[in-house]
Amino acid sequence: MKILIDADGCPVVKQTIEIAKEKQIEVMVFCDTSHIINSDYAKTVTVSKGADSVDFALVNQVSRGDIVVTQDYGLSAMVLSKGGKPITQNGLIINDSNLTMLLTTRHESKKARMAGAHLKGPKKRTNENDKAYNEILNKLTKKKRAEILSM
Repeated sequence: MKILIDADGCPVVKQTIEIAKEKQIEVMVFCDTSHIINSDYAKTVTVSKGADSVDFALVNQVSRGDIVVTQDYGLSAMVLSKGGKPITQNGLIINDSNLTMLLTTRHESKKARMAGAHLKGPKKRTNENDKAYNEILNKLTKKKRAEILSM
């Protein structure tokens, strides 16, 4: 198991790396050249700017059982097809059961914006969001930690 982060605009990069380091889980952080992300623990993969360039670089590294942190539902669909476990920055585990609804909502919102509607953006991030994310990530990585301790 490793953790891959779609880091462009991701507010949980630092806490993800901290949790992974504590549990000795490999982390790969993917971003484009607009961002500079350095870590003494995680491997940073920087790709050139371009539509979905980060997504394709990331999905090419996903293996069954890997955790992928992303808010991109299209990328989540590709991750699921490879046996990965996508989670959002707020701790939502994306799976086959909720992906269709998430993609449909995204599509309907895009149609509304193209028709001139002004939709509200995401709510401001809260401490509760961080707690929910940490709880889910800790739960998903608990098995890996138990394997390390039994060695």
